[in-house]
Amino acid sequence: MISSAFYPEISPRSFRASELAKELTRQGHVVTVISKYRAHDYTSLLNEFPFQLKMWKPAAFKPISSIRWLKGTVLDRFLTRILALLFEYPVIEEMFRVKHMLKKEVGYDLLLSFAVPYPVHWGVAWARKKKHQIAQTWIADCGDPYMGDRLDSFRKLFYFSYLEKWFCRKAEFITIPVESAIPAYYKEFHHKIRIIPQGFSFNLNERKNKQPDNNIPHFAYAGGFLAGIRDPRPLLSFLSNLEEPFRFYVYTNQRELLNDYIPLLGDNLIISDFIPRDLLMDKLVEMDFLINFDNGTTLNVPSKLIDYIITNRPVLNIYYDLNKTNVLEFLKGNYSARMDLPGPEHYHIEKVVGQFMELKY
Repeated sequence: MISSAFYPEISPRSFRASELAKELTRQGHVVTVISKYRAHDYTSLLNEFPFQLKMWKPAAFKPISSIRWLKGTVLDRFLTRILALLFEYPVIEEMFRVKHMLKKEVGYDLLLSFAVPYPVHWGVAWARKKKHQIAQTWIADCGDPYMGDRLDSFRKLFYFSYLEKWFCRKAEFITIPVESAIPAYYKEFHHKIRIIPQGFSFNLNERKNKQPDNNIPHFAYAGGFLAGIRDPRPLLSFLSNLEEPFRFYVYTNQRELLNDYIPLLGDNLIISDFIPRDLLMDKLVEMDFLINFDNGTTLNVPSKLIDYIITNRPVLNIYYDLNKTNVLEFLKGNYSARMDLPGPEHYHIEKVVGQFMELKY
């Protein structure tokens, strides 16, 4: 398994790789995980799940924002954006790191690589040759589209299409979490695509019968934001004009779009940084309902919805064109407009691992 993101990082790709590594080991498979270096003590994790963990060296390509005299300036933001657009800087380094790490890896049944970032797949494609297959089967797992991405303000430059087609030709399978994202990938590779959702280990009985006991509406959102798309401002603006008290909990590492509303909402808005997933789940189950900010496209579906499903709480889907009536009804306890979501059984890690294992042969 090759993944830039891994435990204890809090991100969808980290959860994807970490949960698969633990469950594969639990089932008795011999697992090697290759990831980037992070200063974390893995002793406890590896005692419980004895997979082999190898890490490539700390990044040599530093983010532009790490340059002290540039940090926070317009030039910082410009250079960060333009270098990412032109060269995928600084994550392009991971292409070289992955290729180096795979140089001596041989004899595996299955090779799993995870994106984002996509240079991980490019590094595998570079390392995998006819005389050095590494594994019998390579599955390139893609959380979000690359060339077909429509959430970013800027499209990927044309020459990156060669890299995408390069790794897609070499991989035996391409796995994506939702069927609706298939059009975001080149048609010539659609026959390689398999749908395997995000997987987690959970016991539904732990939270099945838990019901919140709040004297005023409590609701929450956990995740990032995108201005004009996954944008909290229309909702916050509407909430700031309400007289009735409530508590809106936001767990995010992107506060920029929230700052103007902190003085307006006062105690009604509680903002926290990302917290470990297990702790977050305990918080979410205490809410009367949960908030999802819609991406405005079926090509990218937020994995947080799986956590929402597991907590068994009603979910209000918020579009940029805010439906104020739905918000008011949810605040009154009428959840008839809740999102129609699939059952949690689709996302149990044992089932997800089984789907990957079917592709091994």
